[in-house]
Formats: sequence, structure tokens, C-alpha cells
Amino acid sequence: MISKNKSINKKQLEYMAFINKENEYRHHTYDEEMLQYEYLKEGKIKAIEESIKMFSSSTVGVLSDNPINNIKYLFVASITLATRFAIEGGMEPETAYNASDLFIQKIDKCKSTNEVKDIHTEMFTFFTKHMNELQKKNIYSKPIVLCMDYVYYHLNEVINVTKLAEYVDLNPSYLSTLFKKEVGITITNYIIKKRIEAAKNMLKFSDYSYSDISSYLSFSSQSYFIRVFKNETGLTPKEYRHKYYRISFD
Repeated sequence: MISKNKSINKKQLEYMAFINKENEYRHHTYDEEMLQYEYLKEGKIKAIEESIKMFSSSTVGVLSDNPINNIKYLFVASITLATRFAIEGGMEPETAYNASDLFIQKIDKCKSTNEVKDIHTEMFTFFTKHMNELQKKNIYSKPIVLCMDYVYYHLNEVINVTKLAEYVDLNPSYLSTLFKKEVGITITNYIIKKRIEAAKNMLKFSDYSYSDISSYLSFSSQSYFIRVFKNETGLTPKEYRHKYYRISFD
């Protein structure tokens, strides 16, 4: 295979094409791959079950001399696309990214190619079923998905309607109305809920102090953080940590 210290050149590309041809390996066409992820995005469970067989084929390209590493690399590429298509289809970015992380952690522990294939099937099934359920509900429009994505990645910063409106190039008043209509709560309440969800995880799985958590998640003061946290959960941060600290989530 290619040395990690050398740049890829034309000759190496030609050699890889030769090896893939000799061993009857092939990369699936762009249309084949996109169709698979469109099935996922549209929540077509039966169609995805058929297309999953594509991944099990022995005629895929070689990314590593090690068979297990090879299929793991393919899985990571696959779940990256699956995650993006799911988000485009209306899945909350936070849900999609967290699911992606968990599946990658699972395949990292795999000891055989069959284990990876099973988890790949599980991953596609999870996303497709989730999208199927979304099809039965109201799917979020692109501006709303972009706002959710922005909130997810900027919880430690000051976020407001004006900033989000600039990000999605919409009038603040119109965005506020659209968000409330599609999501069912105001943008401000959505941001608070996501910050409280993040705070809950930090309380459960870290030793950060209450003041550190409050500051990191951009609450105006520790007292405000405690008040909002209790309003959302019924418990103070101290009570929540005492009840749930490091409880296993396996």
C-alpha cells in the first residue's frame, strides 16, 4: 500500500486502478451510492434493505491491506454520508451527530468484518427508520435545520435570533415565526433546552463545577443557570448530579 510519508502521484493512482481491476474490485457509481442515501433520507425501509447488500459485496475498493481496517474505513465514509443525508431530510443535527459518534465507537471495538457489517446494517436501519418516522410528522425546512445545526455547534457562545437570521439570510421576525410554527417552541426556548441538555451531560459525565458549566454554556450568571435548570428538570444542578452522576449508559 501507499507509504504514509509520500505524496500520492499519478503513477500510484494508475497502480491502484490496475490492482482494483485485476482483483475485480470496483467502486460503486455515484448514482448507485446516492440512490442508497436517498432511500435512507426518504425513510424507505424495504428499499434500503436491498441496497445494504451493496456494502456486503466483495467487489469494493481496497482502502487497507488489513481486511478489518478496510471495512472500518468504508463504514466511516458511509456513516458520514448517512448523517449528512439524514440531517438534510430533517433529522435534528444533534441526534444525527450523536448517533454517528456512537456507531463509530461501536465499530472501533469490532474484531471481525462480520461484526462491522452487522453494525453497518444496524446503522442504516436506525437512520432509515428514524427518517420514516419523520416522514409521518412535519419535516423541518432547510433554514430551520441550519439554525439547529448552528445552535448545536455554538452552545458555548452568545446566540440570538438576529445572529441566526443573519446566518440563514432571513428576516428575524420571519425566522422567529417559521421556527415556532415548525418546531413548536420559540428560538429562545429551543436554545435554553439545548443548553440544559448539554448541562445535564456535563453534570452526569464530568467533574466540572456548576460555575464552570454555567460559564461554558454562556448563561448570564450561575444563579440564572440554576434557576433555568430547575425550571426545565425539576432539580437543581447539585441534585441532578447527585442523582445521575456517572450512571452507565451501555
